[in-house]
Amino acid sequence: MISLRPVNRTGLIISLTSIALFVWLAAVNPKYIEERIESLTLIYRFQIRNLIAKPHTPDNIVIVMVDEKSLSELGRWPWPRKIQARLISEILDQSPKVLAIDILFPENEDAASDTSLGNSMAPHSAKVVLATGFNVPKTSTDTGGPDAPEYALDATIRKVKDMKLGSPILADRIIPPIQVIGQSAQLGHVYNLKDIDGKTVWEVPFLGYNGDFYPSLALQAARIALDVPMDEMVLYMGRGIGLGSRFIHIAPFGGRMPVNYLGPENSVPNVSASDVLNGTIDHSFFNNKIVFLGTSAIATYDIITTPFSANTPGAEKNATVTENIVNNRFITKTSQGVDMFATLAAGLFLALLLPGMQALQATLYSFLILLGYLTAAQIFFSFYGLWINVVYPVSNILVIFTGTTVTKYFLEEKKAKEIRRIFSSYVSPKIVEEVISHPEKAGLSGQKKTVTILFSDIQGFTSISERNSPEAVVAILNEYFTEMTNIIFKWDGTLDKFVGDEIMAFWGAPVDQFDHAERAIRCALDMSKRLSSLREKWAIEGKEVLNAGLGINTGEVVIGNIGAEGKKMDYTAIGDHVNIAARVEKLTRQYKAKILITEFTQQQISGLISKGRVGHIEIMFTDTVRVKGKDKDLRIYSVRDTLEKEQI
Repeated sequence: MISLRPVNRTGLIISLTSIALFVWLAAVNPKYIEERIESLTLIYRFQIRNLIAKPHTPDNIVIVMVDEKSLSELGRWPWPRKIQARLISEILDQSPKVLAIDILFPENEDAASDTSLGNSMAPHSAKVVLATGFNVPKTSTDTGGPDAPEYALDATIRKVKDMKLGSPILADRIIPPIQVIGQSAQLGHVYNLKDIDGKTVWEVPFLGYNGDFYPSLALQAARIALDVPMDEMVLYMGRGIGLGSRFIHIAPFGGRMPVNYLGPENSVPNVSASDVLNGTIDHSFFNNKIVFLGTSAIATYDIITTPFSANTPGAEKNATVTENIVNNRFITKTSQGVDMFATLAAGLFLALLLPGMQALQATLYSFLILLGYLTAAQIFFSFYGLWINVVYPVSNILVIFTGTTVTKYFLEEKKAKEIRRIFSSYVSPKIVEEVISHPEKAGLSGQKKTVTILFSDIQGFTSISERNSPEAVVAILNEYFTEMTNIIFKWDGTLDKFVGDEIMAFWGAPVDQFDHAERAIRCALDMSKRLSSLREKWAIEGKEVLNAGLGINTGEVVIGNIGAEGKKMDYTAIGDHVNIAARVEKLTRQYKAKILITEFTQQQISGLISKGRVGHIEIMFTDTVRVKGKDKDLRIYSVRDTLEKEQI
């Protein structure tokens, strides 16, 4: 039974505001969210779909790949065009339904070779499609470009309707095959649109150039495979493409369509080009099939990133799009009305349910609703190819949950309390308040950061302990640690730990400090100066006189709250550069130096150094050493305050 608390009015207001916002977004459907953020969710849907309902391998399409095997047997790419002509002839002699050549031929080789390649395609020009390059600027505006050749214009879409409804992607330059080759085939563009994370999720079925619209290589291949004449291809701008009995839905922005990838590379059947040339492929293998000719060898540079792989040949993406069209295997996007209803329904349910709940109950119910929605969306995608929007409903659920149950307690009061508990013994109150104001800077779960680490160790402490009573040792240590800690906090350092008589501190975390190296050095000088005063005081009081060396190093470390969960956790830094700092401190005895720093720290402040000085600080090269556990030599420098008297 649900135990309700008095309704949280603020939470209800936040919920209703969130619902209004995300329903409005679903209605407006901004281009960036729809095609940059929502499309990212497809990556995970594809991966899950192939675990539970992997698509069957098509038997009506095949790719002839110029692969690594082909290059090893026939030489580096590009091959002489006479060899490519022979390869094309071998394929066409087996009467494929269509041959789509995903290879560009924008330049001449020599007259005989170019003619040979053109002649290999000319008798079958109606069922051969050649790749055509286009340059698409980052800002797609119809600025126009050089006139396209006549044989390229023959490949444009004749029937275009509803011109004002969509925003097509426009090119500013065409890079067609040379005439003797290009006039022997149909043409199709091979422009690939990369998503925000570098993946190719969308197909661009047509490009605009100089007022004309050019179909893609995949669309042309599908048209020929479906026996649809060029005159019967109809582009409905902003809505779709009519191709015989097929209607290909496209997005209003850019006329894009999602690619229904079958899986990682080699999901579409393929054979090696060298096997075709060597005659090891059955003579009727390509008969009545859709054949793509492309490259997959690394040296050919036609590799794209898909939701499944970062090594997918571009030809396989194009072949997949043709397979989607011919086999009617599309991904269908739900309408904006459906997206609005889903956002509204989930939001209202939570808005009425959560405000009166306790935090744990609200978390559980929100999680179940969120999981249920995502599961339903995945089932529709996996089994019906239906792309249901998840960004707006899921974002709405998360905002409502956060606004009603988390904002006040978990993100403000509890976080501040936890930060104070963790950091009060490590850093000054000023730093604690800064971390509370910006808790993301704390990095409690662990992060890599470049910091400057300081180690200080009392010299001859074992002998001191043996000469004095335990009470005297503890008293003098407490006085020493108190003074040194005050100085570390004064310079906004983080006190990592006391280990026996050793002090470890660092700068640059939990908050960023651009001058962490300089702060550490000035703190070390201040500590050394204060220790000199304490030594004089202890000598007058007849107490044991302590002396300490300080070692400083700068580098990347791992920082976070480390320890036994629920038992003892410490905010600390670990890593190789921490060890270096500790070992450099030990060298202060050997070189009779108060403060030693490494070359890494010296490099951090090199921009402030003029003739070896930063203010009243003098930094002097000491030696090149090999510290324990390291294979490379390390340059170390001594540091002293030029105004401080030498310690007796």
